[in-house]
Amino acid sequence: MPTLYHFWSVPEAQRIRLALGYKGMPWEDCPLEYQDDATFFDLGVERRVPILRLDDGRLLRDSQEILERIDELLPTGAPLVGGQIAAAAWSALLAWRTKVDAVLQRLYAPARPAYRDVGTEPDSLTAYKAEIEGRYGLSVEALANDRYAGYAQFERITRLGALTRHLVEQRFYTGRISVADLLLTADLFPLQLLDGISLPVDLMYYFSRVEEACGLDLREGLLLAG
Repeated sequence: MPTLYHFWSVPEAQRIRLALGYKGMPWEDCPLEYQDDATFFDLGVERRVPILRLDDGRLLRDSQEILERIDELLPTGAPLVGGQIAAAAWSALLAWRTKVDAVLQRLYAPARPAYRDVGTEPDSLTAYKAEIEGRYGLSVEALANDRYAGYAQFERITRLGALTRHLVEQRFYTGRISVADLLLTADLFPLQLLDGISLPVDLMYYFSRVEEACGLDLREGLLLAG
């Protein structure tokens, strides 16, 4: 049985949860606490998620590689790559995602305390805030105060309105569910956690379609889930 080690608050890891859910085979879900260094030490890897452990003991770490190989790694269930998305369309989406990564990472920073791995324990939250200040030279609170400008920049770069209209018309990114939908849903879902930020309603419906197809609820890892 495959095992996925992840932080609830890391979108790259939630991409793989969606993929495993869609494939419909048994897998062990291992959410980690933010300050859990022991698991990484035991596995002999750097402190980064996702970590997908296969039945043969191999550890896969790169979410893009896992998504691209998911039909090979988990041959059960319907495909998510082959026949679902053309190589050119996938490459274009990855280029788009790379273009917006810096903006997204700054927007994620004040959203992550809403998840259990960061926000449950005071010590974890303190350590997380210190990490963010060391990375950006700004506090989590300062980044939260900048969320409106950051989101406006994100909307401009991504042409979010046009993307949403496309998803309404097609229902899924290529008209049928693929790895593209897992990436988009996992990566955009956390933006709704920013206070005062309202994602397009149709985009929220899109998230629900993807979650339903994968049999997962991305709110599961939230402090106020349910």
